[in-house]
Amino acid sequence: MMSEKEIISYIINNSQKIKINSNEIKKNDVFLALKGTKFHGNKFIDSSFKNGAKYCITEKIPKSKKNINKILIVNNIDNFLKKISITKRKLFKGKVIGITGSAGKTTLKETLYFFLKKKFKTSVSIKSYNNILGVMISILNMDLRSKFAIFELGTNNFGEIRNLVKLVKPSQVFITNIQSTHLENFKTKEKISKEKSDIFKFKYNPNAEILFLFNTNIYEKIIFKIAKIQRLKKIISFGSSSSQNFVKKIIKKNNFYKIELFINEKIVKINTKENAIHRLHNLLFVLAFFKENKININIIKNNYQKLKPVVGRGKIHNLKIKKVTLKLIDESYNANPETMKQSIEYFSSLETNNINKIIIIGNMNELGVNSLKYHYEVLKFIEKFTFYKVILCGEIFKSAIKKIANPKNKFIYKQNSKKLLYYVNNQIHNNAIIMIKCSNATEVNMFAKKLINKNSGRSKI
Repeated sequence: MMSEKEIISYIINNSQKIKINSNEIKKNDVFLALKGTKFHGNKFIDSSFKNGAKYCITEKIPKSKKNINKILIVNNIDNFLKKISITKRKLFKGKVIGITGSAGKTTLKETLYFFLKKKFKTSVSIKSYNNILGVMISILNMDLRSKFAIFELGTNNFGEIRNLVKLVKPSQVFITNIQSTHLENFKTKEKISKEKSDIFKFKYNPNAEILFLFNTNIYEKIIFKIAKIQRLKKIISFGSSSSQNFVKKIIKKNNFYKIELFINEKIVKINTKENAIHRLHNLLFVLAFFKENKININIIKNNYQKLKPVVGRGKIHNLKIKKVTLKLIDESYNANPETMKQSIEYFSSLETNNINKIIIIGNMNELGVNSLKYHYEVLKFIEKFTFYKVILCGEIFKSAIKKIANPKNKFIYKQNSKKLLYYVNNQIHNNAIIMIKCSNATEVNMFAKKLINKNSGRSKI
């Protein structure tokens, strides 16, 4: 068995070494053998070493004694990770950024990282590593030489943000929005506001200095009031014309858009091929951050066209099924009533040269007692527009569609991912553009993965 001191030193003085999936292990990585829902990670210790792992950490004594001199056995792996993540965070001297909000956290994180890394060494949490385990791994994977470190902080229950922010201690924080998410636990959006505000409260995060806040609805204004009470060094608001930062004008010019953004009393102009408003809001956030940190915004203006959507959050795939060409807009990572409506409206506004538009939508999870009402409202919203087909999947949408009398759109219901895949493979005979929107771990989400994997190699932005 190896010494605890040796592995702690290795993790602190290196970056991007901690992995929880043995298939992702590269030479000199550290494998965390965690207890899963089906298997314990010990089952994959041998394969992690075959893939090049330098060390393994587990809280369960392995049956095999192979590589035992490279395995650290701890009493509680969570406590061990917490201890060394606190140590490594104390050693970090760069600027730490924390991002939370109901939706758009990962996209904003990736957008900010995309531009910062053009000039600065920047550490960032991967994927959607925004729970306690993900945040600890992100801290441990941080490069101590970085100028910036960006962390995503998520919550689906009370008290989670304060536990995360005590570890991360960001000096600059973003709250993207307050929307109808995780209502099964929070019950109201007001309670979500109060939970999210823990990211900058002094008693949990004494480092907080600057808040970047999307501030358009009453729940976001609750956060603004709390921030005022906390006496942060600066509150930078976004969204409406009464804020310091907002989208001033969108002008269509041939095959691109001229965007005028109002950033802290100055106009910034950018040309882009798309006008998705949620992406423009992320652009506002990043421009304001650059201005506040005295970074040249030409880095953004010169590279914005190269920015690609995150997987499952607007990435476009060109698919060929039999002889039919399909363009797929993949929004299958997550959904709530607000983002569902936002995506539907954007999809309707797309100019497609008379190519058929098809929407495939799945359940929105964790909406609590009013879940059916929210799904019905989405269907009513769809009826404001005209689509070639609207394909529904999920028991809640099955119930909600019964409430729509004499719909103008053609609604089709499919029970599961298998039937959706069969329908798309066999019942779409003309070229079309499809948008998929749903919550994670739904049948539609599984369908999207199967459809894209089946046609892998044809993706693009």
